[in-house]
Amino acid sequence: MAVEASVATFGGVLLCTGPNATGVCIHSVYPMMSCVDLEPPLRHNTATFAPDGEAFVCYPYSAGCDGICTSPEGCTKGPISFYSPDKFDLSISGWNSFIESFECRSNESSLPRVS
Repeated sequence: MAVEASVATFGGVLLCTGPNATGVCIHSVYPMMSCVDLEPPLRHNTATFAPDGEAFVCYPYSAGCDGICTSPEGCTKGPISFYSPDKFDLSISGWNSFIESFECRSNESSLPRVS
């Protein structure tokens, strides 16, 4: 569920079926702390998962929003931010075929440390 830009000032994520922003792509702004179920063609088929540059991270999940995680390893790849090296190719870790949903959270620590 995307949110109008006037409602949420950050939370934009680029999702594409191919690596490096190729294939079918959607860029939308999503509400923080709300799970988003992916629909075809992105469900189990998202190679590009690229959050915009604001201070937030997103957690891709291998289960739907109403699903129950039964994996002993957990059901998330972990946080992905604008600065994540694999955001343009989740197929490197195999997560392009696992992702069913995601949730984004505001996080000042997602910004790079400035000396």
